[in-house]
Amino acid sequence: MEAFQILLQTLKHITTLEPDEEVLFQKAFKPFSLQKNEYFLQSTEVNTKLGFLCKGLVRYFVFKNEEEATLEFTKEGEFVADYGSFISKQPSIQNIQALEDCEFLVIDYDELQKLYKVSKNANLLGRIIIEHRFIIMVNQLLTVHQYNPEDRYRYFLEHYKDLVQRIPQYLIASYVGVKPQSLSRIRKRIV
Repeated sequence: MEAFQILLQTLKHITTLEPDEEVLFQKAFKPFSLQKNEYFLQSTEVNTKLGFLCKGLVRYFVFKNEEEATLEFTKEGEFVADYGSFISKQPSIQNIQALEDCEFLVIDYDELQKLYKVSKNANLLGRIIIEHRFIIMVNQLLTVHQYNPEDRYRYFLEHYKDLVQRIPQYLIASYVGVKPQSLSRIRKRIV
């Protein structure tokens, strides 16, 4: 399916779009691609674009005690950005890295603001997408502070079950907050 069709189909799941709005969205979003291991965003950069992931998988991570700590994974059909950096135009502390070859449609901040002004439904879409991302971020934060590593791994299996085969075990361990050897022991206990 063509990238713009995937974007429009996702947006239409949220609200009805007028035919002229579909044209506006197609003009505002531009194709962008990354090869596996390339970065959508690196820490200390300002996040200048909001991406819709049409194909592929990315991870968000930070450095904690000089080690990578994976915060979350985003797959096709979802939006990608460090929203805090995107909106405030301040440098990010997050990294967003392609785990597979990725195809995006991206829009910069100014184009998004124009879209909000001329599209009847763009503000509604933006609000709902941000609310969805906010819930994901809050849940991720709560799992770090409320769950032990075994429960966090169970959370991962529940919320990312379709990605288990696509994510290397050492990155799952980074998400859970343990070394790969400890993840192996957790997996054995759960099985």
